[in-house]
Order: sequence, then structure tokens, then C-alpha cells
Amino acid sequence: MKLILDKIHGDKIIWTIVSLLALFSFLPVYSASSNFGNDFILSNIIKHIAIVFIGMLIMYGTHLIPYRYFKGLSIICLPIIIILLFFTALQGNVIEGANASRWIKLPVVGLSFQPSSMAIVILMVYTSFYLSKNYNKQISFVQSILPLWTPILIIIFLILPSNFSTAAMIFMMILTLIFIGRYPLKYLLGIIFSGIFLLSVFIFLAKSYPDLMPNRVDTWTNRIDNFIGEGSSESNYQIIRAKSAIANGSVFGVGAGKSAMKNLLPQSTSDFIYAIITEEYGTVGAISILLLYTLLLFRIIIVSYKSYTVFGQLLALGVGLPIIFQAFINMGVAVQLFPVTGQPLPLISTGGTSIWMTFLALGIVLSVSINRTNDDNINHNNPLNVLSETE
Repeated sequence: MKLILDKIHGDKIIWTIVSLLALFSFLPVYSASSNFGNDFILSNIIKHIAIVFIGMLIMYGTHLIPYRYFKGLSIICLPIIIILLFFTALQGNVIEGANASRWIKLPVVGLSFQPSSMAIVILMVYTSFYLSKNYNKQISFVQSILPLWTPILIIIFLILPSNFSTAAMIFMMILTLIFIGRYPLKYLLGIIFSGIFLLSVFIFLAKSYPDLMPNRVDTWTNRIDNFIGEGSSESNYQIIRAKSAIANGSVFGVGAGKSAMKNLLPQSTSDFIYAIITEEYGTVGAISILLLYTLLLFRIIIVSYKSYTVFGQLLALGVGLPIIFQAFINMGVAVQLFPVTGQPLPLISTGGTSIWMTFLALGIVLSVSINRTNDDNINHNNPLNVLSETE
């Protein structure tokens, strides 16, 4: 054990939180899988264990890479991910008339890969690099259109037709990061209104010409109608079952593996796994999970605060905040604070690409936490004056 700990560097609290969430995930995944039969339980839990194990290796390997190298990697990977997203969108996969082009199948191995999960990490790294490079410069909106906003808009609009919640999350996280990175505030309002305008145009075209491009606009509107109470009880089936699971859990829960709603609740191993956790472990378990994500948020902020470079500070927040935001959205959906979004619970829900990209992002945060001061030509006389040093 000591040999393993000696090889682990960076923020030990982040390592502990991630390990706890990853290990805990085996319990609700195993329990929620039981509604599909014994054969599925075994195959699903083995698959989940393998994915988490590979994810831990990804995080470990990533945290050993000096974070300055991610600048160049983001520039190289940005056009690659745009091509992958474009190829994914061109597949034209349709479920009940809606665009379901989210995955591409990798040749030879036959595994499905979701480019949008990787796009979030790459885009946040690239945006952090751009903002740090221009941190003490007067940036005009025109100058930033091509290097900054063009790749952002391309990625968002390639993801939007099939996955509105992910596209919206990327847009909000980008706005948060550029605000922190001191992008001129006078442009922010215009950018927000421009985004709303472009989304309105897309919805109008999708409604007017439904055969032009498969999309999920009707699904979005139905989910919003259900959230505000205008949908039917049948269309609100998921939320009703999730709330029943939460109510059934009471304070201490019904016990591990004893959920009744796992047999009735769709997506119980992914989108609504928090409801199953609350039913089995009660309010105590639900709050414990919430506190772990909140503590992870604080540690990400501390890692950013302690970094000696602007890029390191922005990078830790850029790749770390989407994980916490996604977790809060998932938990908020289960308790009906938000409309149904289809966002998994990071480190706990089943998945493949999304889990690996979460571990990749956390590995980057850990890389920043190591603070390789010898590799950065920075004045360290005032390390606590965050976002004040130039690179």
C-alpha cells in the first residue's frame, strides 16, 4: 500500500473523494442492474468495474503529465474532435424520428464512443489556453471570433441537434470560464443574446422543416412541459417514479440492494441512479453524496487558487467545474429541480466515454495540483495572488 501511495502525487483529498465515489458506484450499479435479470447483473457490473479501473489508470497516467503540455495537445485535438463530431452527426441515427447520433462505433474493438464527452474536456483546455495567452492583453471581440468563438460555436452546434443538455452545459461552462479569465464583460451580454438568438433560429427551422435534419426539439419541449406541470402523467413517468423512490427512502433508506423502484424506473443505472441511491441509503446517503461533490468542488477551487500560472488556474476550473455542474444537474433532475436532461452522475452512473473523460479531467486537475514550479518560468514571490501572474 505504501508503495502505491508513494507513486500517487497531487491533491490527496481529490484522490480520496474520487476513489470513494468510484468504489461506492459498484453498489447502486449492481442493485439497479437487477431489474434486467441475473445475466445482465453480472455482465453489467463486470463491465462497470472494468471501465472504472481503466478510468483510474487514465487519471493516474494523466496526472503525471506536466499540465503545460495540454496547451499544445488541445490545439492538436481540437480539429480532430470537430471531425469526429461532424462524422457522428452525419450518421443520421434516428429513434422515433429524433436525432440520436451521439455515438460512433470504433472499428476492430467494436466499442461505442461518444465524441461530445471528449469535446467538453478538449474545448475547456483550449479555451483556458487562449484566455491565459491573452490574459493581460486588450481583447477585442473581432479578434477573438476566429481563434475562440468559431471552434466553440462549431462544437456546440454539432452537438445541439442530438444532445441539447450537453450543448447548453458547454455554453454555460464556457461563459463561466471566460468571465473568470477576464474576457471583456462588455461582450458577454451580446454573446448570451447571440446564443439565444441562434438557438431560436435553430428551433424555428427544426419545427418548420422537420425533414431537413433529424433533431430532438419535440423531446426538449415535452420535457419542459413536464417540468412546469403541463405534461401528462404518462409522459412524466420517470419523475413520478424517481420521487416515489426518494420518498420511499425516508431518512436511512430501505437498505442496499432493496430498492423497489429500480424495477420500474427507466435509466436507473445512469440518469436516475441518484433516486435509487436515495431510496436505498436514505436522506443520509443522498446528502453524503452531495457533500462529497461539494468538497470536490472546494478542492478544485483550492487547486486553482494555489497554481502559479494563469493557465494552471483556468485549466483546473475549466475541466473541473463541468464535472460538479453535471453532478448537481443529475441530482437536481432526480428531485425535480430541473427538467429531465439525460446527464449521468459523474463517477457513479454507468457509461463508457463519459466516465473516462471524467477521470481524464480529474487527472488534469491533479496535474495542476502538483505545481511543477521548476517546469514553469514564473515568478513565485507572490503565489497566493491568484490570477495575477502572467505566463
